Amino acid sequence: MLKKLTVLALMILVAVVAGKHHPRRFHENHYKSQFIQWMNERNILYSSRDFHKRYDNFKNNVDYIANWNEAGSSTILGLTDFADLSNREYRQTYLGTTFDASDLLEQDSGLNQIFVGDLPNHLDWRVKGAVSHVKDQGRCGSCWSFSTVGALEGSNFLSTGKMETLSEQQLVDCTREYGNYGCNGGLMEPSFQYIIDNGGIMSEEAYPYTATDKAQCKFDKSKVVATMSAFNATVRGSEESLLQAVQHTPIAVAIDAGQRSFQLYKAGVYFDQGCSSYRLSHAVLLVGYGEDTTTTEHSQYWIVKNSWGTKWGNQGYIFMAKDASNHCGIASMSSYAII
Repeated sequence: MLKKLTVLALMILVAVVAGKHHPRRFHENHYKSQFIQWMNERNILYSSRDFHKRYDNFKNNVDYIANWNEAGSSTILGLTDFADLSNREYRQTYLGTTFDASDLLEQDSGLNQIFVGDLPNHLDWRVKGAVSHVKDQGRCGSCWSFSTVGALEGSNFLSTGKMETLSEQQLVDCTREYGNYGCNGGLMEPSFQYIIDNGGIMSEEAYPYTATDKAQCKFDKSKVVATMSAFNATVRGSEESLLQAVQHTPIAVAIDAGQRSFQLYKAGVYFDQGCSSYRLSHAVLLVGYGEDTTTTEHSQYWIVKNSWGTKWGNQGYIFMAKDASNHCGIASMSSYAII
């Protein structure tokens, strides 16, 4: 361990000399101690070739976090697993191809809106057992498969009373003819259609996730553990329609997650003025909504499950501003499974 820390200290010294022309908010020892702690928590050790770039990105993000948090936003940023990445690297590695939903917002989904009467002030499908554990898509743009699977896991649980943890890898490997691109992006509604046409989906245990998209489809119909008969979509761009739909089941949603603030989100209600309502780059799972009574700014929020592990956000979740003009496009392209 001592040898490892000595090597780190020497590498940091080289990085400091190479990058000393950048004005910084803090003394170098502050960055150094935080970076060493951050790396040790994740068991990371860079090559000497890559170290300077990672350390420089880390310092940039530390400064960004400090500036943001000092502004007093309802959103709190912190050192996530992506703290050594530039925003461009983060978007290229962890987000899918940006989908322009502006045309969708100009038309109805063509599917029926749900009316359920008086709605509760808060709802959380996690406490009802309808949400599986937080998963990690790794360095693969397969968020769409996690969103699809999460929605079906919820609907299947509410129908059967049993939580079946389903296979994202089956969708990654087997849905290219439905217009999906494995680790390079995909959509939830074609994925739902595949599951219907295919006669179901296997469990995560039987068809485990690999964070790669080079393998052949290994679907085995004898190992199907969940099926669905149809899917429905909410009214495009309508948070009211989304609110009504989530009363029945978790919802697969697409959002704009390209902002640096999203990359480094840690807690609080997420709101960034730069977030788009139609440039959608990431798929997640809506599992409820609530209110933060400690803030007057964006106190209403959606509870959203991500697929970046538990070290990102609030144990893998993010609270996104609700009733804020379809912020980040959370209501622009949302759908759910019908058993």
